[in-house]
Amino acid sequence: MSESTPAPAPTVRYLGGPTAVLDLAGVRLLTDPTFDPPGDYPIGERKLVKTDGPALGPAALDPVDVVLLSHDQHPDNLDRSGRAYLAEVPLVLSTASAHQRLGGNVRTLADGEEFDLPRPDGGTLRITGVPAQHGPDGSEHLVGEVTGFMLSGDGLPTVYVSGDNASLDVVRTIARRFGQIDVALLFAGGAQTPLVGDAYLTLPSDQAAQAAQILDARKVVPLHFEHWGHFTQGADTLVEAFERAGLASRLHLLRQGEQTVL
Repeated sequence: MSESTPAPAPTVRYLGGPTAVLDLAGVRLLTDPTFDPPGDYPIGERKLVKTDGPALGPAALDPVDVVLLSHDQHPDNLDRSGRAYLAEVPLVLSTASAHQRLGGNVRTLADGEEFDLPRPDGGTLRITGVPAQHGPDGSEHLVGEVTGFMLSGDGLPTVYVSGDNASLDVVRTIARRFGQIDVALLFAGGAQTPLVGDAYLTLPSDQAAQAAQILDARKVVPLHFEHWGHFTQGADTLVEAFERAGLASRLHLLRQGEQTVL
């Protein structure tokens, strides 16, 4: 008998903003597709300002099996090119609101709901919906519905994709439900807009470090911490916060286009 070919190591490649490619046991996933160039992006009577484009555009990507879409209502998480890209993938997992607005191949993944994907090696990649809170308590009617994701499977690291979450109480809920998390992809730019005053819409750096402690994550890969004008914190403050917390070895800041093994 010939020896079986070992499965490739699980990886994440950071493209920019909230967008990253995850390769897990032969299944390729993409988070929050944003491929538009820099510029002004209106949202209601306000606008968000994008300062840099992605490392790769859709045409340069290998085929993706699933898009993990934390929410569809904000252009810094799903832009015009990202919306067009959704039609090119077999499946999009997101919120009930996104399913209602986008239709097509967008499927609701509710909090606690599980979706199993077959792997080429005969195993299963399980995607579980987890809560996310895109602002302070009581702000959902302003910011809209958001979700996060947990990825797991035999022989794979447990990977948490936070989406635009600003609540450590949500992180504690996830830690109680799942126990230790191997890898946390934290949206960590400390986003702020006049919509919620001085409150944060995503985790600031010190709370990202606290989230890593709560989850006991051995590796943290920040996403959505640069390339938009409404982010108040970034790479430097993340490094400082994780050093203060004694977690510097767990922080893995990737440059655009860079890949790391999970």
